Amino acid sequence: MDLPALGNCVTSLSCIITQSTSGLIIGMLLFLVAAGVSLIFGVLKVVNFAHGSFYMLGAYLTLTVYGVTGSFLLAVVAAAIGVGLFGLLFERLIISRVYGSQVLMQLLVCYGVILILDDLVKIIWGAEFRSLGMPDVFLKPPFLFGGGVVPVYYLFLIVLTLIIAVLLGLAITKTRLGKIVRAVAVNPGMVSALGINTGLVYAGVFLLGGMLAGLAGALAAPVRSIVSGMGLSVVVESFIVTVIGGMGSVAGALVGSLLIGLVRSFGTIGFPLFTEGLMFLLMAVVLVLKPSGLFGRET
Repeated sequence: MDLPALGNCVTSLSCIITQSTSGLIIGMLLFLVAAGVSLIFGVLKVVNFAHGSFYMLGAYLTLTVYGVTGSFLLAVVAAAIGVGLFGLLFERLIISRVYGSQVLMQLLVCYGVILILDDLVKIIWGAEFRSLGMPDVFLKPPFLFGGGVVPVYYLFLIVLTLIIAVLLGLAITKTRLGKIVRAVAVNPGMVSALGINTGLVYAGVFLLGGMLAGLAGALAAPVRSIVSGMGLSVVVESFIVTVIGGMGSVAGALVGSLLIGLVRSFGTIGFPLFTEGLMFLLMAVVLVLKPSGLFGRET
């Protein structure tokens, strides 16, 4: 524990800006993964523990496409679409077989997929750490705010993710498709009786969740090491975010992700040996005060 260092940081504007930016980056990437986890659980009632592997596949697809084309934009789009399609196949061929099963069965199936994907990644790309590097378009002088340094790519990632969060929230709450998704989450039997193909809705939600995770992996590639198994810690944090924010809530996923990101960023200064514990402590406090999560509905 290093409370003097934390105190020095929170009294320095430059340190606050730098650490807050780092926390926002962690939170924004985590939101893209956690939003998919929350939507899938909220609608399908499936604990998709393999979602972190989607994030990993997004990073590796970005690495491959960028190496071939030299276009980061094309690599990001390819990763999002590719992982989304993989998520769709995963839902149709595997997850659809365990709908309504016990959580333990779902976890075992997902864990088996994690092991398979991790080994496939080692076979295809190797077991060593890989790095994409910063794309040329973002190799610009960083912005300076109050003495704090904000890289151009960080600002791009924050703005892009916020736009996605707003669009996703509007799509779920304001569009007809979003109303159908919410109705399926509450009473799929009634929705099916009205002539709506709930299986198609389930597939669409999984497709969207896969695309979000693939996009997160793609956006993380320039600033994170790429290695087999990289999705495990992300999916654990995503479930923490989902519990904090409330199951099925996009707004909750965003707020929970930002809280976790800031806790990790400032926690590394004041509690370098207890950073992981701080996340679970925050989750425990939220569960005690509001068991359904910050934005979850009481049942």
